[in-house]
Amino acid sequence: MIGVTFALPAESSGFLRRLHKKSRTNRNGVKVIRGQIDTPEIRAREPFRNRTIEVLHTGVGEKVCRQRMGKFLQDRQFGCLISAGFAGALNDQLHVGDLLVAENFSTVRLSEVRSFFSGLPAHIADLLTVPSMIESREERDRMAQTTGAVAADMETEFIARACAEHAIPLLSLRVISDTPSKPFPAPANVLFNMERQRTDLTKLTLHFLKHPGAIPRLIAFARKIVRGREILANGILGVARSIE
Repeated sequence: MIGVTFALPAESSGFLRRLHKKSRTNRNGVKVIRGQIDTPEIRAREPFRNRTIEVLHTGVGEKVCRQRMGKFLQDRQFGCLISAGFAGALNDQLHVGDLLVAENFSTVRLSEVRSFFSGLPAHIADLLTVPSMIESREERDRMAQTTGAVAADMETEFIARACAEHAIPLLSLRVISDTPSKPFPAPANVLFNMERQRTDLTKLTLHFLKHPGAIPRLIAFARKIVRGREILANGILGVARSIE
């Protein structure tokens, strides 16, 4: 069985559409989605392959992620866990829609999955986990120079710690959602409320009513997110099949 984590449903919807025989359950106080990554016909031909997937939404940031991961991994036997979602690039060598395998957090043998990424816009490099969304180019530049990482997210470090405590092999797979030259279309505190773990639609609407010139950037950003979700879903499916 393979575990797959995303911070939010906005990241997972493309992948969840690909699962068969989905069911939802509440385990140890966290919501878990269970399914199969292959069709019934494939499972009938290859019954010896365990293609069961369990999906958890960790939430955004350290506190909620650590709480949910602890409950998710309690009394569970995973052959591997894939930490998936969006990440912001720290340089312009990465582009929106590129896949990133985080070499510094992944403990699976990357040689087992490297061939899958042949021909895809994929990179193997270091990922940085940060406490808040990065907005300025200057901050991205500083983090890239001081850490050597090429992108940043807000959860992977804590997922990696939890996997290490339970001796579960981890693969960190992210799709780039924003870059220094193509940043977020609005301030971070407008796009997401950390305390409530959701977007405040009233606040978002008011922001764009005050800044109508930013609306085209929001539309373009939303389209790229949709495309990024599909790229990520394809990446997860390919990786899950190659390491299972």
